[in-house]
Amino acid sequence: MPENKSRSPQGEGLQEWPISEHPDGVILSIKAQPGAKKNEVHLEETGQVKVCVTQQPEKGKANRAVLEVLADFLGVKASQVALVSGKTSQKKQILVYGLSAKEVAEILNGHLAGRNARTRMP
Repeated sequence: MPENKSRSPQGEGLQEWPISEHPDGVILSIKAQPGAKKNEVHLEETGQVKVCVTQQPEKGKANRAVLEVLADFLGVKASQVALVSGKTSQKKQILVYGLSAKEVAEILNGHLAGRNARTRMP
């Protein structure tokens, strides 16, 4: 599946967001950080979308928190995000139902461009 290309946060050429099309929406590749000081979504220097959650990685609690924080960040219902792969890994693939790659890229650009972090509490 091809990844979506959109403007970089710095406005320098094209940013390749970790997004791919899916029949039910899009797959967004993220890096999760459980046990963080606060819940937030930000962009790493490598271009990786990072979702930080305060929840510890025990019995799936951190994964549920990642989905909640990401849903809130994207402005969708919690039922519109699902973990596709990476249950026990920091690198995860999240299926976002009902949004196009273009819509997700626009949200990422709008929230992450020009400011490297945006805090969102579920």
